[in-house]
Amino acid sequence: MITRIARKEMTEMFRDGRFRWASAIVLGLIVIATLTGLRSFRALDAEQAAAQAAMRGFWVDQGAKNPHSAAHYGLWVFKPKMPLSFIDQGVDSFTGVTTWLEAHKQNEFTRRPAMDQASVARFGEWTAAAVLQLLVPLLIIMLAFSAFTAERESGTLKQLAALGVPMAQLMRGKALGTAAALGVVVVPATVLGVLALALGAGFSRGFDDLLRFGAMVAVYLVYFLVVLVITLAVSARARSSRAALLTLLAFWTVNSLIAPRAVTDLARRVHPTTSSFAFQQAVADDLANGIDGHNPADARRKAVEAKALKEYGVLTLDALPVNFDAIAMQESEEYGNQVFDKHFNGLYDRYRAQNSLTQLGAAVAPLLAVRSLSMGLAGTDVEQHRDFATRAEAYRRGLVAFANNYFRDNTQTGAWDWKAPPEVWAKYPAFEYEAPAVASTIAPQRRAIMLLAGWLVLAVIALVSAPSFRMD
Repeated sequence: MITRIARKEMTEMFRDGRFRWASAIVLGLIVIATLTGLRSFRALDAEQAAAQAAMRGFWVDQGAKNPHSAAHYGLWVFKPKMPLSFIDQGVDSFTGVTTWLEAHKQNEFTRRPAMDQASVARFGEWTAAAVLQLLVPLLIIMLAFSAFTAERESGTLKQLAALGVPMAQLMRGKALGTAAALGVVVVPATVLGVLALALGAGFSRGFDDLLRFGAMVAVYLVYFLVVLVITLAVSARARSSRAALLTLLAFWTVNSLIAPRAVTDLARRVHPTTSSFAFQQAVADDLANGIDGHNPADARRKAVEAKALKEYGVLTLDALPVNFDAIAMQESEEYGNQVFDKHFNGLYDRYRAQNSLTQLGAAVAPLLAVRSLSMGLAGTDVEQHRDFATRAEAYRRGLVAFANNYFRDNTQTGAWDWKAPPEVWAKYPAFEYEAPAVASTIAPQRRAIMLLAGWLVLAVIALVSAPSFRMD
């Protein structure tokens, strides 16, 4: 019985010109967005890889130089594009793609593509994820809003009931038939995604990338199922097709347009972040109270002197077998690292609190859970950016320590004119970034997963309560 009902629904949809045109338009938009995103991904990925290789060359080929000058010379590091970013670019356009690594300072990320876009473009980028999150649910609503109201208005619903067709089976059959019809959009889109990932973006991390893509497909399928069942439930209870359509369009508007912006603004108010100027001023204030490797009058430097003299068993700095200036500079770096950890971790913790509150908004708008999960699986959320920033900062600290320690061990105090041989710089390894596995990506998304699962449970409840649906 369910199969026959599903076949009948699917056949009617395929015969409906509105379905064919709407599906073709949505699928076309998905194809265009995917290919455009893939083209952008490949271009940016190649540019960033070339820039990173060039930076390595600049560091290795800088010639004979004082190690501390080399630490100030520094280098740029570039955040690599994640393979699934061609589907969902997430916050990549707003967080920046590169940062300058140098002594004494942890810099913020720069080169934010969103800053170069027109103001209207900053409301959202047209990606495959945007089509899946906004247009496919609208397509489902437009196709299924009259599934029951049309039957009721034509009188066939009572006839079906008189023939003994259980309403629960009718609901399931209509859901299955509509879902099967929508397969003409979802299945080609999934195949296109796999081909784009395999042939264009590449499985750079093998099974992990495939697992991420599979999880992303599952998230969107659950989302579509939730929207479909809500649509059928409203159609089954509405007095007319017009009432069902208005109700569902209101749901789509709140879910897709109002709730995301309102919840985001609320999160920023509840967990505000300071301006870039205020942030940098706070960091500078804390650094001013620490060790200054270039200031012999600094009180903290005296403590470092006493510690060094005691450690090496000498009475004066000139008697030290190492360069005390390098020791003082590294101590200054260690204190600065504590300051940077305090402020940058505090900033990222606020971002995390904002995201947690945004995920809670999925209680009223399932799109918020889907958006969070989609960015997380694509590796384009704030957590992924924080992971890269942490790795880049660890590399900076190691690079500066390498320069200071080489200066310390190969010279004596006051040898500022000494230069390290050019072959020294190649001894410090090149910067490489390994993105976290999908398991660690899922951990911050537990709340989003639970809320999306909650919406699915509510949808199932609406489905099994079909016998109570109105007939008049």
